[in-house]
Amino acid sequence: MERTNAWTDYNKKTAAEVMKTAAGYIRFLNAGKTERECAAQAVQAAEAAGYQDLRQLVLQGKALKAGDKVYLEQMNKAVVLFHIGKHPLSDGLNILGAHIDSPRIDIKQNPFYEDNDFAYADTHYYGGIKKYQWVARALALHGVVAKKDGTVVPVVIGEDDADPVVGISDLLIHLSQEQMAKKASEVIDGEKLDVILAGMPLKGEDKEPVLQGLLSILKEKYSLEEEDMLSAEIEVVPAEKARDFGLDRSMVLGYGHDDRVCAYACLEAQLKQKSAPEYTSCTLLADKEEIGSVGATGMRARYFENALAEVMDLAGEKGELALRRALAASRMLSCDVSAGFDPLFASAFEKKNAAFLGRGVCYNKFTGSRGKSGSNDANAEFIARLRKVMDDHQVHFQTAELGRVDLGGGGTIAYICALYGMEVIDSGVPVLSMHAPQEIISKADLYEAIKAYAAFLTDMGPKDHCSQGEQ
Repeated sequence: MERTNAWTDYNKKTAAEVMKTAAGYIRFLNAGKTERECAAQAVQAAEAAGYQDLRQLVLQGKALKAGDKVYLEQMNKAVVLFHIGKHPLSDGLNILGAHIDSPRIDIKQNPFYEDNDFAYADTHYYGGIKKYQWVARALALHGVVAKKDGTVVPVVIGEDDADPVVGISDLLIHLSQEQMAKKASEVIDGEKLDVILAGMPLKGEDKEPVLQGLLSILKEKYSLEEEDMLSAEIEVVPAEKARDFGLDRSMVLGYGHDDRVCAYACLEAQLKQKSAPEYTSCTLLADKEEIGSVGATGMRARYFENALAEVMDLAGEKGELALRRALAASRMLSCDVSAGFDPLFASAFEKKNAAFLGRGVCYNKFTGSRGKSGSNDANAEFIARLRKVMDDHQVHFQTAELGRVDLGGGGTIAYICALYGMEVIDSGVPVLSMHAPQEIISKADLYEAIKAYAAFLTDMGPKDHCSQGEQ
């Protein structure tokens, strides 16, 4: 039952393909440190692959047929892609779903203040983080500021080598006796994750001169007033770039592997399809998973359902019943990362049912915490069909749970899509240091994930469907 390391089966040509794939992913990761930036890259890649804007086709009343490719962008933070298949949509879709948001720190709406010759931005962290990991490191600012006149100003500070960076200070070890006695969750208080933005007083200003200096920079460089922060979305993210990890370059170190590594794999699998698939292929890149998939861009929203209804209408399959049949008949991989086994913290895992870096894409029959709370639990029959597809395509895969029973766990978007009655299982890439500012993945697992997702889109079908290997 023990899975072999995928690297042992690669010849020189395949190993070179793995490295090339990882190089493309590193570029994607460095250019996409926020959900907006990832969505923009996905739309650009989709349009280059011949996908058309669904909203424009709806306005034109253009009919859809097998082989057509369409996309929907939701508020610049989520994307849905459809490649229309030969079978009716009511026979179900093959769906890949991942999320493109990652844990981070957000600037508040009324953020700026001065304290003892420092200008700060007040923040609220987003998602599950170990707060102490975010201090004493270089941070960058990414986001947008929407102004009252309708213009939207992009903000990226700290990525170019010529840019300054910002950060959050920590207490020196010499004075940390009381701090070091606290629990790890209390070492840094959430309200003290305030970002230092400036330290130079503006000449001629007597009241809060450092803050006035900061505001003058924002006005001069970005034409922004302090009040514009009321309609801003500025995210604080690590300034480091993703790069090869390990002397053998077998891994990638970077911010946001959770869950952009799966999002990239889904996008690659979706876009590499050239001809019309048997069953319509769909890739969902959702927002807000790290805070419960809430809001208009999270998976709990109805934009996917609404987009599918529009697609079906343009394909001549009209009515609520047809939509419900399509959703219930669909097959889905909820593509989210899994906890990679870490020998230094082995007690947190049950080794026989853990995911290992380098052993391929991972399938989690269930996630959840303790008694499978909040988990989707995939049907055995669905897993059996999935195993056959993976074996037919010679995909390295493994199965796992998310940590030791009674220790903890985590959730994905799987249970939300399962509400439609479709078959769903969690699938992803194992990660070390998950939710840290810098996470680690194996290049082999990324490569196998793309293979697995492409095979799923190509060969997965309903219970009575024969795979290409059987035909």
